Amino acid sequence: MNDDWHPHLTVATIIENQGKFLMVKEISNGEIVFNQPAGHVEKNENLMAAAIRETLEETGWHVTIKELVGFYLYTSPQSQTTYFRALFTASPDQHDPQRTLDEGILDAPWLSLEQIKEKTSTLRSPMVLQCIEDYLSGKRLPLNSISHVASQ
Repeated sequence: MNDDWHPHLTVATIIENQGKFLMVKEISNGEIVFNQPAGHVEKNENLMAAAIRETLEETGWHVTIKELVGFYLYTSPQSQTTYFRALFTASPDQHDPQRTLDEGILDAPWLSLEQIKEKTSTLRSPMVLQCIEDYLSGKRLPLNSISHVASQ
């Protein structure tokens, strides 16, 4: 048994506007890939706050979290890193086009489902398309499905 194993806790947002999805074009392991706005939860940060922060840092968009789509577990075949992702829907509120995006982020394009499917070979992981398909199928959980228990 590997006592050092632990999943990486991440969040992602699905933001749809007029039939297009806000995506992130980024460099990962020297390759250009596409992903939802996503990233790691920081110490003492709740899941929704992390999703809002990561979306802003990677796209320049201020968003409002609406619903929880679900949770995803994925192990990268290259690194053997396991990711535990909480996926939220969000509405785009305001864009800050002058904001400097996170290092490694090349662009934050709005893409149709067809355009995303055309990029299947350059999606960061299979979770990207699975998350969109789950969203489009209507999978939703209320935000109160998540409980943040404060330490005493």
